Amino acid sequence: MSNTMEAPVKVAPLRKKMRGLRAYPLGLIGLLTLLVLAGFCFLGPYLYPTDQTYVNLVDAALPPSGEHRLGTDANGFDTLGRLMKGGQVSLQIGLLAAITATVVGTLYGTIAGLARGVLDGAMMRLVDIFLSVPFLFVVLILSARFTASTVSLGLIIGAFSWLVPSRLVRGEVLSLRVREFVLAARVMGASRPRLILRHLIPNALGVIIVNITFQVADAILIVATLGFLGFGLSYPATDWGGQLSGGATYISDGYWWLVYPVGGCIIATVLALNLLGDALREVFGRQNS
Repeated sequence: MSNTMEAPVKVAPLRKKMRGLRAYPLGLIGLLTLLVLAGFCFLGPYLYPTDQTYVNLVDAALPPSGEHRLGTDANGFDTLGRLMKGGQVSLQIGLLAAITATVVGTLYGTIAGLARGVLDGAMMRLVDIFLSVPFLFVVLILSARFTASTVSLGLIIGAFSWLVPSRLVRGEVLSLRVREFVLAARVMGASRPRLILRHLIPNALGVIIVNITFQVADAILIVATLGFLGFGLSYPATDWGGQLSGGATYISDGYWWLVYPVGGCIIATVLALNLLGDALREVFGRQNS
């Protein structure tokens, strides 16, 4: 009997909710685009192997041809292969940053929403203080101070991106904490960790999942910005922002293959993530209403 009273109100299984995405063609287009881009970046190098380690100035800045489908860059690297390698790094950093920000923000927002009172107010004022700090400025300083790598950039971006998720999750928890299944769990003596992990976070998954898509998109844009400004990864690693920066200096000379393909990949990835995020927000909002 106690197990019945402690169990939360049943929500539609996550798999069933994801099926609701079929009603949103733009969301499906975004998902399909992401799958194609991920396949291009991670599976493409096996089908189109290139040397992305050693500089070959003899083949520098060659136009597209049968040997180099998208030409070569100023260092003689195959542009198509470079695009795949840069995409791997950009997507990895975006995912790592999104996961870091979501985990920290979810726990922080859940604790604040459950606590309420003075503790909740203090925690949210701390969030307001951090939000007032110029985010890009701080990331630029840290990137210049420490050697940039895929892991370090992902963690740095994630460490400063948890503020918005914490607010979103807190708002969701404030509405969930007065629901009957939470009140019943409190009466049964459930501890705060159990309330958070067993009842509140699972029922806030809709907000969390939607937020992840936007977090990945924001992180990819930040990585591209850092790379374009010269604060990205160092050779031989590369990302889309660094490639765009290197190609922009040659665009006036007609080397379009150094700019438009990588720019298109950035735009397509961010747009696909936003389309998927908008569709998921509608799906979870509709099924929770």
